[in-house]
Amino acid sequence: MEQAATAGDAQLIIAALAGVAAIVILISWLKLHPFLSLSIGALGVGLAANLGAAGSITSFTKGFGATMAGVGILMGLGAMFGKLLADSGGADRIVDTLVGRSKPQMLPWTMGLVGAIIGLPMFFEIGLVLLMPVILLVSQRSGQSIVKIAIPTLAGLSAMHGLVPPHPGPLVAVSTLGANLGLTLGLGVLVAIPSVIISGPIFATIADRWVKVPTPQLFAPTASDQAPSTAQPSFATAVTAILLPVVLMLARAISEVVAPGSKAFVPAALHVLGEPLIALGIAVIAGALMFQMPKKAVAHSLESSLGPIAGILLIVGAGGGFKQVLVDTGIGAVIATAISGSGLPVMFLAWFVAVLVRVATGSATVATVTAAGILAPVAAGLPPAQGALMVLAIGSGSLFLSHLNDAGFWLVKGYLNMDIGQTLKTWTLMECIISVCGLVGVLILGAFL
Repeated sequence: MEQAATAGDAQLIIAALAGVAAIVILISWLKLHPFLSLSIGALGVGLAANLGAAGSITSFTKGFGATMAGVGILMGLGAMFGKLLADSGGADRIVDTLVGRSKPQMLPWTMGLVGAIIGLPMFFEIGLVLLMPVILLVSQRSGQSIVKIAIPTLAGLSAMHGLVPPHPGPLVAVSTLGANLGLTLGLGVLVAIPSVIISGPIFATIADRWVKVPTPQLFAPTASDQAPSTAQPSFATAVTAILLPVVLMLARAISEVVAPGSKAFVPAALHVLGEPLIALGIAVIAGALMFQMPKKAVAHSLESSLGPIAGILLIVGAGGGFKQVLVDTGIGAVIATAISGSGLPVMFLAWFVAVLVRVATGSATVATVTAAGILAPVAAGLPPAQGALMVLAIGSGSLFLSHLNDAGFWLVKGYLNMDIGQTLKTWTLMECIISVCGLVGVLILGAFL
């Protein structure tokens, strides 16, 4: 249950801004570990917003626990799968194929396409943990910077997550606004394609000029870990293992659209197998069986996979706790209510409300749900195409300015081993570009539909 804050609107906004500033100072100036900095900042915001000590702790632990129950477990399973993929030589096989068949200048475009395809049915976090071994090894093997390889992949994953059903945000907005699901999906893909191109390969070329960071060795196999080359899985086997959870989740999404609420065996089975936690768990087991590694090698890979991500897990969890404190203070509702009667053009209003809630709370889903609820009365009188475009406007706004209160910010920062400034110049700016490109795409389509 969310805590009710008694602070005034101005106090809530000041508390949130001060909390973000405190976290930046603690990490950048005092060099305090991000986990501790986020924890201190979150509790400080809660106290300043009149949540009280007990309420602030409750909100923080609730957000931390929810993040670990979702993203944390998926990260653990993804790390296990990634280590198996690396140690078996499967990641090498995929990377050799991608690098060998793509011209150097086309690799960022290839990775953007890979991110978009994987991101179509999958949550951003799952796609990221699945593809991170490939991203890192492509960068190492090709000699291209991690920025030029990672940013296009992240752009494909993020754009699909925010704009295209069956992701939770767009689905909630479709339901709340009464939009047509199929039309929203089709228009969402149309808007997402140019957004990925601009925010991915094109922006990555520019960002690479001002952010120089060495490629992390997170999933690099050691000589003792690597399975014998003779046992290296084929390209088809490695890709099949990666796509297995994608197919399971996509099948679940299609089943829920075609036969919603069905108790028949196939839809019911797909509902369970397509659950992200189950799908990724199946991928780990399948990888252990398909990659032809000795039993001891499998056990060693699984055991050694979790140590390197322990710090990242704590940071991501604390980011989730900070986000929950902001949500429970009610600052998102304050901002949304203040802007709802402004008289702005409807599509820009939908985008702007989502932007403000996203920046305040750090949650794309909260931003989407809040904005959709506020705009629902307006959407009731719109034709189907305009209703679908409003969903996309909200989805675009929900991606804007990922920063310190977003667990995704810390996930990307941790995996790519960047500092806060580098993450803001790459990941955060990339998210802003996707958001603005999405709005522009909506406005252009709206002029013809």
